[in-house]
Amino acid sequence: MSELQKDFLFVLVKSLSTSEKRQFKLYVNRLGINVDAKFLLLFSELDKMKEYNEDIILEKKISSKQQLSNLKAHLYKQILVSLRLNPSHQNNRIQLREQLDFATILYQKGLHKQALKILDKTKQSALELDEKTIASEIIELEKVIESQFITRSIDGRAEELIRQSSEISRQNSYATKLSNLSLKLYSEMLTHGYIKNDEDRDKILELFDRKTAKIDLKKLNFTEKLWYYKAHVWKNQLLQDYKYTLKYAYQWVELFHQNPEMIKSHPVWYIKGNTYLFKILFLYGNVQRIEESFETFSNVVKSEVFVHNENSQSLIFLTYYNTMMNLYFIKGEFFKGVKMIPELELKMTKHRDKIDEHHFLILYLKIASMYFGSKNYHDTIKYGLKIINSKGNVQEELLFHTRILILMAKFEAGLDEDYDDFVKNTMKFTKKMKNPSELHYKIVNFFSEINDNNPADQVAAFKEFGRQLEESGKNQYDKRTLVYIDIHGWIKSKLRNVDVIEIIKEKVKVK
Repeated sequence: MSELQKDFLFVLVKSLSTSEKRQFKLYVNRLGINVDAKFLLLFSELDKMKEYNEDIILEKKISSKQQLSNLKAHLYKQILVSLRLNPSHQNNRIQLREQLDFATILYQKGLHKQALKILDKTKQSALELDEKTIASEIIELEKVIESQFITRSIDGRAEELIRQSSEISRQNSYATKLSNLSLKLYSEMLTHGYIKNDEDRDKILELFDRKTAKIDLKKLNFTEKLWYYKAHVWKNQLLQDYKYTLKYAYQWVELFHQNPEMIKSHPVWYIKGNTYLFKILFLYGNVQRIEESFETFSNVVKSEVFVHNENSQSLIFLTYYNTMMNLYFIKGEFFKGVKMIPELELKMTKHRDKIDEHHFLILYLKIASMYFGSKNYHDTIKYGLKIINSKGNVQEELLFHTRILILMAKFEAGLDEDYDDFVKNTMKFTKKMKNPSELHYKIVNFFSEINDNNPADQVAAFKEFGRQLEESGKNQYDKRTLVYIDIHGWIKSKLRNVDVIEIIKEKVKVK
């Protein structure tokens, strides 16, 4: 895996489908001189390899060590050119740029009227698809042609181009501001996590208000509205204000349903919007709304008009299985969910190279939680350790709650052998966290004390800890800590001596 990640060319070759490989060979063999071209020999050799091995390439004398880097770069470019010609990779943006390229060629040949005809038609399509960046480039080329040559279309033409250029510039300015804000908020969420105090809250609100002060939603087109809703979703995620996260996630998705032609142009953002919507509905425990929205989403992504490529399929995979597991969780159907795990792991292997490590670790946590709910504590620990032993840059909250889930499993299974050591290591980890809260320490201290208590004292300890969790649940900054793992539900099940499934079903009924 490490070698595969190091060599981009090898990853690209291995990502090609059978039809894409066939097209590439036809593409490079269109001229007889390419039959024995070294880059084609390199392609064939890489295609045979299961793992990248540069020594084999050098041994077969396909290239010298000094020339290999240039040969690989040339092959990489040729594969991309071939893929660009593949109909399965054509989309509106590529087609518009192709027409702009054609018009540029005609202009350079002095065929100005023909160039303007293509530009005008392409511009209309770009504006209809809200591809304003491309439309802006088209208008700039139109200005060049109109200002340099007498095309007899200048009457009223200058005013029209100036008006279009000014309007697109204004819209692009909004899009830039909102996309920058969205990216900044998303970066904050990844690097610092959710707000932990009033100072964090004020910082986020000040940033958001400053960037959106002069933006009027009524004047925004599709793309700007999309960024506007994204920014609000990420802001309210950071603030842990789930009511407004739900509101703007819903508007994000509805924006696409009101403009269905845009789903084809922006399939990733359609998937992402639904992903956030399902997550927030899960936090609210609204089974019916999740199932209704999930059915609509599934019908759209399965339709023929939806863009089906490796990227969109990987994102659909994540959204589908995360949502399915969330439904099992809020229904308390752990044993049913466990049956899906072999299928899920098979799909995880298939999509391994297309999805970042963090999303895989989230799936491992859900698998571990599913095993815990079905009383398979050994597999809970097994999958929890996959997260803890991960060598990547794992979010602190994910690591903390994985450790707590493992402690819950060890307690339930009566695994005392390394329990105390694991508690001590968890406390050390907590102290090293960037901003551990008082609740983090309370949770670890509870597990530190509970295992040594006799049964009567354990009941008292569970009651006291349950009371502390009730109080923490009222603190807006402790919300997220209690969302990852339903430790409160587990405490209630222990006090009432019932299965945790019963507690979950009661919660859903109330919600």
